[in-house]
Amino acid sequence: MQEQIKNILSKVVYPGFSKNIVEFHFVKDIQVDGEKIVVYLEIPSASSEIAQQLKEEIGKRLSAFDLKVVVEIVQPNMPKETSSHGKNVLPKIQNFVMVSSGKGGVGKSTTTVNLALALAQQGKRVGLLDADIYGPNIPRMMGIADVQPVFLGKTIKPIPAHGIKVMSIGSLVERGASLIWKGAMVTQAIEQMLEDIEWGELDVLLFDMPPGTGDAQLALAQSLPVTAGVCVTTPQKVSLDDTIRSMDMFTQLHIPIAGVVENMSGFICPSCNTEHDIFGKGTTQPLIDAYKTQLLGEVPIEPAIREGGDSGQPITVIAPNCETAKRYQQIATKLWEYLQEVNEGEGVDNSSIQPTIF
Repeated sequence: MQEQIKNILSKVVYPGFSKNIVEFHFVKDIQVDGEKIVVYLEIPSASSEIAQQLKEEIGKRLSAFDLKVVVEIVQPNMPKETSSHGKNVLPKIQNFVMVSSGKGGVGKSTTTVNLALALAQQGKRVGLLDADIYGPNIPRMMGIADVQPVFLGKTIKPIPAHGIKVMSIGSLVERGASLIWKGAMVTQAIEQMLEDIEWGELDVLLFDMPPGTGDAQLALAQSLPVTAGVCVTTPQKVSLDDTIRSMDMFTQLHIPIAGVVENMSGFICPSCNTEHDIFGKGTTQPLIDAYKTQLLGEVPIEPAIREGGDSGQPITVIAPNCETAKRYQQIATKLWEYLQEVNEGEGVDNSSIQPTIF
């Protein structure tokens, strides 16, 4: 009977993700005593709404047994804690930052690269992991597309580039190879990239996540105490609609939100050096207010950003005194200040907010 119950529970999809609670190994035990069925779950979210949703769905699916159904759920319940309380597969690294976006094409990877470099230029020991396993662009952006990683027995040495340590799935597979991943493969790839890389001691490790919400984000949150999340968006409303999902993902995974980077917030004309708001500006403020977070910065479009990304010379490296590079420096400063506040227990707790979706 327990196996039959487990098969039924495999139809219960974890809210916000594509995998079910059995695939995620959230079902810890099933007990049947003749009068009732008791299901024991352990989930990564502190949200009471998520827990209630799971209880209701499990109750409905098991109602056919004509027995009382009891669902016991263990979940994090400490407002100042980050994800995966008590678990850290990389204890030599002080801070973990997940850079995410609700959709592709908003400049997430460009933001992650230049944010990592700006932190390094401010004296921090920085690592960058390209966790965007569907479209790994970091090797080209960092100028290491033709560099092969060094294998040290069963571990891998990250590739040094512009003063930071870098690793990407794109450096481990043949260039141009089609990367087709199923859910379990995504989780395994993320776990192996975390545990098999010799990062050494770092002040901060940044993750360039796949766009959207899915298995990669959950796998990372289960393996590390993510210190904070950063959302990258653009001023257009269609982008903001997807950003809401990304922000909600952070709250469901109990990850504090450091803030929002509004990318493409203007265009700097290379001829007259003036900034034009071609996509609008400041449209992220209602979202920021709803999640009690901050605007980390507004990054304009500048031809040198594209040129630097294509050539492997990011704008913070080749033009550190330009307006865009200065804004990345300001974003890095704000982010580091927030990380310190979280570590000291003084940061705003926005990891369990249930905002009104507008």
